[in-house]
Amino acid sequence: MDLSYNILIVDDVSDNIKVAMNILKENNYNFSFAINGNQALDIVKTKDFDLILLDIMMPDLNGFDVIKALKNNSSTKNIPIIFLTAKADIDSITEGFELGAVDYITKPFHPSELISRVSTHLELYRSRKVLEQNNLNLNVKIKHNENRLLSELEATQREIIYILTEVMESSSDETGRHIKRVAHLSEFLAELHESISDDEALIIKHASALHDIGKITIDQNILNKPDKLSEEEFCAMKEHTINAHTLLKNSKRKLIQASDIIAYQHHEKYNGKGYPQGLKGEEIHIYGRIVALADVLDALMHKRAYKDSWTFEEAAKYIIEHKGTQFDPYLVELFENNLDDFRDIVEE
Repeated sequence: MDLSYNILIVDDVSDNIKVAMNILKENNYNFSFAINGNQALDIVKTKDFDLILLDIMMPDLNGFDVIKALKNNSSTKNIPIIFLTAKADIDSITEGFELGAVDYITKPFHPSELISRVSTHLELYRSRKVLEQNNLNLNVKIKHNENRLLSELEATQREIIYILTEVMESSSDETGRHIKRVAHLSEFLAELHESISDDEALIIKHASALHDIGKITIDQNILNKPDKLSEEEFCAMKEHTINAHTLLKNSKRKLIQASDIIAYQHHEKYNGKGYPQGLKGEEIHIYGRIVALADVLDALMHKRAYKDSWTFEEAAKYIIEHKGTQFDPYLVELFENNLDDFRDIVEE
């Protein structure tokens, strides 16, 4: 650690500067000097100082003017300033301290007085700088630990999500590939949306994996029935959105909160004829609208127990024909403008 100190002496009488320097020269100090206020303000722009010894009675800018300028500058406002002056009246001393001086020494002074006060204020200033640096380092360390813990929490959330999807795969006809394709389709569609940030698109990607988590609560015979569901069975099937909401709604984590929105709303339709709430238009959260389109596109293109697979052209035609009824018209436009990219994702 550098234990030398930089001191600026400001006095319009050069002999006074020499006297101060001679008294302090036995210490490990580096001296600079200025013979007027303007020169002092120029010098502090070029060098860092640990202390300024400042006279008051100077032409043009007096010492009070100089300290005001120093205290109004963010780069110099914390430098300790000791007035070293012949003005010994109480008003001047009071004004000096009110303007921010750390000490006030009147001429003539005893050498030991100057040495002691300069040493004390230099040590105080250096100690304060060390404390500030340590506090800065501590804050950086705390922030680093917070970020690390946050990253671990987010990674844990994602891991739990994919564990749950494996449970879901084992109890329904949902496949891991379907879940991953819906995740990538949702992320890509979100990235195309001008109002969604990249970070938010990534949240949608991971959260979409739980879009059908509520199906673990539905009877296996209904889930895997190879024929069309009866009205009663379809009503039971629709409960998976509500059951998912019940499972996820109390989380305070943004990833799980996003999963809740998606699982609860991805069967809503833009015209209000979806389920479970019959939401319409932008009443449906954008997360739900995005995953609704991605889920239908992939589901249509892959074989299920109750249906054969469709071609991409057939599935795309269905989505485009249901623009503004089942799907958000703006999202359908994004889909139409990027058909080849969507085909690549769903066919990989």
